[in-house]
Amino acid sequence: MKSVRAAFRLEEMVVPHLRQVEGYVPVEPPEALAAALGLSLESLVKVDANENPYGPSPKALEALARYQRYHIYPDPFQRRVRQALASYTGFGPEWLLAGAGSDELIDLLARLFVGPGDRVIDLAPTFGMYSVVARVCGGEVVEVARDDEFQVSLESVARSLDSRVKVIFLTNPNNPSGTLTPMETVKGLIETECLVVVDEAYFEFCDMTCAGLLREHRNLVVLRTCSKWMGLAGLRLGYGIMDPALVQRLMAIKNPYNVNAAAEVALVASLEDTDVLQSRVAAIVRERERLHQGLKGLPGVRVWPSWANFVLCRFPPGEAVRMKETLARLGIIVRYFDRPRLRDCLRFSVGRPEDNDRLLEALRKLL
Repeated sequence: MKSVRAAFRLEEMVVPHLRQVEGYVPVEPPEALAAALGLSLESLVKVDANENPYGPSPKALEALARYQRYHIYPDPFQRRVRQALASYTGFGPEWLLAGAGSDELIDLLARLFVGPGDRVIDLAPTFGMYSVVARVCGGEVVEVARDDEFQVSLESVARSLDSRVKVIFLTNPNNPSGTLTPMETVKGLIETECLVVVDEAYFEFCDMTCAGLLREHRNLVVLRTCSKWMGLAGLRLGYGIMDPALVQRLMAIKNPYNVNAAAEVALVASLEDTDVLQSRVAAIVRERERLHQGLKGLPGVRVWPSWANFVLCRFPPGEAVRMKETLARLGIIVRYFDRPRLRDCLRFSVGRPEDNDRLLEALRKLL
């Protein structure tokens, strides 16, 4: 049938607010990195994505191998997942919602609260997904800069508030700096009466949470992930703790089968193996402190104290890109952010002791 349109004009048909959206810059998978560098997969030290170097718990791996119902759709209401998380968090299932990574929950919250013309406060520099999802929804991103120590200024936030601001995103500890926002500052953000989303992706590495404020403040959401401390990054599982009425709103707009069966199996088994997982967290924290001390000893390098599973460093002007590229040729993959305040910085995930030794040795030679 002949079309009534003269031609299909892609750019003209894309909704206007999505034409210029820049996507999140993800990391490359190790297989692609090894192939590009001409190195074996086993020779790589991959410390660019804040992954758990010890992987999933033994019980999770055993449960995944035993499970026989991958051909059946998972529970759209996440009953088993939410019950397991209830036992871990101390909040009833009605307060909990799981997602395909906490990224999905960030997206769902933005879709629920942010429309064309609405504003989102982004406490920059921070995790890049907040600004991406806000723009995808047609919202305007208001960047409120952190200070030189990557701390949040309530006065700066107050100057940026108006009736169009709907959501404030706060990563705590912050990514990529690893710095912790004091509880009084978190409370100050909640008092703005905007929706305040506190992303506690690294909670298990610092043991500080604002979840205790949830029952008093309906405008607070706490997000967490199973990618870091559980070592389940590849299975994509995160969760939010929030007012039960908000859980129901998000339940209505999420994809019905958003948490896959493998993620459910791994979560339940992992929460039966918390002693092993917590011992690995303790090992990562010890290595974080050792890595921090080793980096502090490098000439011309500024290191920020970290409460997460990574460390951020600033190098002399122009050196960060050279370091990243040289380390990659040595098979050491680190994270670089091409943003104004981070262009002289590299972020190093905490690896196993032998990974951290190799990184520090290479940096000492390069510097």
